[in-house]
Amino acid sequence: MRVVLNEEAKAALTALLGNEGYRDDKETRVTHSYDGTPMLQALPDAVVYPSDTQQVSEIMKVLSAHRIPLVSRGSGTNLCGGTVPVEGGVVMVMHRMNRILEVDLENLTATVQPGLITKQFIAHVESLGLFYPPDPSSMSISTIGGNIAECSGGLRGLKYGTTKDYVIGLEAVLASGEIIRTGGKLMKDVAGYDLTKLLVGSEGTLAIITEATLKLIPPPKAKKTMLAMYSDLYGAARTVSKIIESRIIPATLEFLDNPTIRVVDDFAKLGLPLDMAAILLIEQDGEPELVERDIARIEEICRSEQADRVEVAEDAAQALKLLTARRSAFTALARLRPTTILEDATVPRSKIADMVLEINRIAAKHNVNICTFGHAGDGNLHPTATTDARDVEEIHRVEEAFAEIFEAAIALGGTITGEHGVGIVKAPYLEWKVGAPGIALMQGIKATFDPHHLLNPGKLFAKSARRRVVIDRG
Repeated sequence: MRVVLNEEAKAALTALLGNEGYRDDKETRVTHSYDGTPMLQALPDAVVYPSDTQQVSEIMKVLSAHRIPLVSRGSGTNLCGGTVPVEGGVVMVMHRMNRILEVDLENLTATVQPGLITKQFIAHVESLGLFYPPDPSSMSISTIGGNIAECSGGLRGLKYGTTKDYVIGLEAVLASGEIIRTGGKLMKDVAGYDLTKLLVGSEGTLAIITEATLKLIPPPKAKKTMLAMYSDLYGAARTVSKIIESRIIPATLEFLDNPTIRVVDDFAKLGLPLDMAAILLIEQDGEPELVERDIARIEEICRSEQADRVEVAEDAAQALKLLTARRSAFTALARLRPTTILEDATVPRSKIADMVLEINRIAAKHNVNICTFGHAGDGNLHPTATTDARDVEEIHRVEEAFAEIFEAAIALGGTITGEHGVGIVKAPYLEWKVGAPGIALMQGIKATFDPHHLLNPGKLFAKSARRRVVIDRG
């Protein structure tokens, strides 16, 4: 049952935050009623803009007393409906808490607030000669807090890991308003349960992140980028497996299928061969001698697996152009039709080709247009449907196709999401992956942190699991 923001709570929030920190006009409410996920929208009752941890705590004490739900958000770039306020209540926007509090050169850590834009943070630490590897495609506008909530990945995830591998300490506010601290500037800490890792990727359902301590590393001294082009999809897939089997871990190992190649080339004007079944974009970094050796060996592997063409970027500008083109795949696809639905599913990297063929078969079965690209090195693919939300019958076919795609990923030993999160969109499928006991255990954790289910309600746990689909592999 939805609890509406009452006058007493409104008066308390206004007194705490002032008219600038509390807004309930329709324009502001509409602005924060949706996120990066298409076809999902729900109006909050109000929007608040805290400026520090203490304000977050006081806000939660008010909302807890009145049992009013809250959704915390940064830029709302997530693709799983994670910040849509489906049960109304209050949306808490963290953009005022956007400072870099410290860069500790002795411990190679940074302490930041959650509203900090990811790319701004990366640029700052790079100006100091340091490196923060997580690089989600949305990093120009996404926030560190949002990255932590979703455990964002990115192109460099294969070699360097994802957001969870760099968050070593957190400050967070519980639903009750209590403030907790986890971890710290420590490389070793086994004092009790690892609450830091539990909060990373919890999608705002357990606590509100108000500060994060992040691990930094020295930057690579050199890097090289190459393209390998294949008329045989399995040749591209075998290349991915053989590179890893050869004990080479590239910084980036990306995959684009033929429909994506065509759209990206039209968008970025790279002159890519449009008859290729797949392209691999590969980058290696590290010590100069290692980079040269690895790139030479990777080129050998590509050619041994019948790559039609292999090209190494001549300079940093050309390499940046290639990487930018890959990062623009979603933007390029979004030009095709009014609605673009970008999903993710992960399989063992040895099953990449099988998964791409399954996606193509399922798309043909349901007569929908799906292009596939993604992080081949870690098996994370992004099947992307271009459609039109106004065509209800077509949208139904798209939804049925994605249900079969998630089922196919699990059948191949994979999972329903590698980096986008569960939110609303994947909630009906979560039980497929973790089973009923897993759901019950997660719900128990949620109840311990948030007994009144005030934090981002309606996410992760569906009222009922979606029925299994029957995949015809005919």
